[in-house]
Amino acid sequence: MPFTTQRKVRFQHCDPAGIVFYPRYFEMLNSVVEDFFAEAVGHDFNQLHVENRTGVPTAHIETDFHAPSRLGETLTFELTIRDIGRTSMALRTVALCNGEPRLTCDSTLVFIDLDSGRPLPWPDAMRRRFATEDSQGKQP
Repeated sequence: MPFTTQRKVRFQHCDPAGIVFYPRYFEMLNSVVEDFFAEAVGHDFNQLHVENRTGVPTAHIETDFHAPSRLGETLTFELTIRDIGRTSMALRTVALCNGEPRLTCDSTLVFIDLDSGRPLPWPDAMRRRFATEDSQGKQP
C-alpha cells in the first residue's frame, strides 16, 4: 500500500477559473513528502532541517496532469517508493479525486547536509523505515 493522505482544494490553490493553478500542485506534493517523512519515516522536517541540519530537496521532478481539479474537491495523494539509492530516493506520487487520476509525479529526492549542500548516505534508521514501507506493499 502506498503512503496515502488527502488535501482539500482551497481557494489559495486556484486560479480565477476555480481550478488548481499548476504551481500549487507542487506545493501540495511537497506537503505530501513532508507528511510521509513525519508519519511513515518517523523524521519530521523540524528534526531533519533544524535539529539535524539535513534536508531532502527535490533533484528531479516530472509531472503529468491528467484532468483539472476544482475548488472544494478532495484529492487523495498516494506516494510510493520506486527506488532507494545510497543518497537518493525515487518516488511516484499519484493524485486522485473520486478514483479519477488528476496527476502523476515522478520525483527524486536527495538526502543532503544543509550546511555544505553535499549528498549524504541515508541513515540506517531511515533505511529500515523505507524497507518497512517497501515490505508493506510498496514497489521498490
